[in-house]
Amino acid sequence: MRVFKIHHLVCALFLREMISYRCYSIAILWFLALNNGGLLLSNGGTTSSFVRNEEKSIDMPFDSDVFQAPSGYNAPQQVHITQGDHVGKAMIVSWVTMDEPGSSTVFYWSQDSTQKKQTKGQMYTYKYYNYTSGYIHHCTLKNLEFNTKYYYEVGVGHTTRTFWFVTPPEVGLDVPYTFGIIGDLGQTYDSNRTLTHYEMNPVKGETVLYVGDLSYADHYEFHDNRRWDSWGRFVERSVAYQPWIWTAGNHELDYSPPIGEKKPFKPFLHRYHVPFEASGSTEPLWYSIKRASAYIIVLSSYSAYGTYTPQYMWLMDELPKVNRSETPWLIVLMHSPWYNSNTYHYMEGETMRVMFESWFVKYKVDVVFAGHVHAYERSERISNVAYNIVNGECTPVHDQNAPVYITIGDGGNIEGLATYMMEPQPKYSAFREASFGHATFEIKNRTHAYYSWHRNVDGYAVKSDSMVFFNRHWDPRYPVGTPADPIVFGKQIPVGNRTGDGINFHIRGRGRDYQNPSQTRPVAIPIK
Repeated sequence: MRVFKIHHLVCALFLREMISYRCYSIAILWFLALNNGGLLLSNGGTTSSFVRNEEKSIDMPFDSDVFQAPSGYNAPQQVHITQGDHVGKAMIVSWVTMDEPGSSTVFYWSQDSTQKKQTKGQMYTYKYYNYTSGYIHHCTLKNLEFNTKYYYEVGVGHTTRTFWFVTPPEVGLDVPYTFGIIGDLGQTYDSNRTLTHYEMNPVKGETVLYVGDLSYADHYEFHDNRRWDSWGRFVERSVAYQPWIWTAGNHELDYSPPIGEKKPFKPFLHRYHVPFEASGSTEPLWYSIKRASAYIIVLSSYSAYGTYTPQYMWLMDELPKVNRSETPWLIVLMHSPWYNSNTYHYMEGETMRVMFESWFVKYKVDVVFAGHVHAYERSERISNVAYNIVNGECTPVHDQNAPVYITIGDGGNIEGLATYMMEPQPKYSAFREASFGHATFEIKNRTHAYYSWHRNVDGYAVKSDSMVFFNRHWDPRYPVGTPADPIVFGKQIPVGNRTGDGINFHIRGRGRDYQNPSQTRPVAIPIK
């Protein structure tokens, strides 16, 4: 295999576009001009040649700084927030007190006001084998103003702590917004690097889409639920200030009949509340929200989804409700990926794919984020709805109505990386790498979004994969069935009778520094 030091976005889109427009000479010359190590081109897309240490990740000890409880009697800890309604005008505030129940009241006020409001929540506890939880509080702040900074105070009556958050802009067609994407985080030293890199990323995520597997408490004997507490303290530095949208993974099941624990998801459901009823769901494991210009659907890979089950019926009713004139971007979160070329968990999502993939294609889901596999992978737009074991049509095909599938179960958990991949690389796989990291999804407007995945390397978050999403409902150059998105070097691209404004990306030339724009060649991609 020949090795090329190129940005995969440019390779995949530019070469494919040149070929589709029969510009073979341009494609060949450009292809041959770029060489030297970086990415491997195989039968499918690209397999990164980057090799990181395959040593197993190690959980941080309980006395680590990131796990320290706040000082003061009955001080609130494990503070976290998530969206509290369907449109973003409410916030669920949650926390734990350890010494006594204390108050479930939250005081809150906007940045421009000194008048405090208060709302009272509810308190819960649970037992798991020989563990008894602290006092878990959940309180929903309602009727908030859009695009407003609020401060909130918990621990009323004892040790109080104050935090803040910013509500999203009002739901709308051209509302820009940036999501972070994290999965399978755990609480290892690598987990801490991932969270730190996300916090330090110059592209500031405003809300995290979390694709499941939180604390990995079930890794320990008797599912040591103290690891739920330490994980809550660990992520508080982010999730107390911006909402994380929760998806349940297999490590949230905590189903263990040998120790008498037969109720699935018990710790997770007590600790992490979501606004499932706002979207007509009957269970908190599948639900939807609107946020800015995105419609986000969360599914449960570990709940029943066969015909006429509650999750099946809910999703069947939910997808037609998505109004792309209001929320042009349709994002789905789940834990177990449908398309995965890693040998780890290979085809575990197949039964759910068979049930729902035709719906995803019909309603043109833009992107599906999943975790579970402890590596990173991005697919082409592909579908396998024609699958029929009798007629032998079982190979995924390129389908512009289908989503891009992204596996991002690479948060850093104790189980380590999944390094064994299918060879040759399947054609549906666009890019894959066994590394820890996080991603961002920047919605620019109704037509364009920019996605990037950031690898953890030597204390830095390095952008290693990226692509521009063109919304198939709103981009005038993208009628159903067109093969790809045109990219032209160094100039703007005509769109009908007009010219779109370009945003510049840079690719590395031979021997040139990718980080220095003065040594790179610009690529203009139109943005309305």
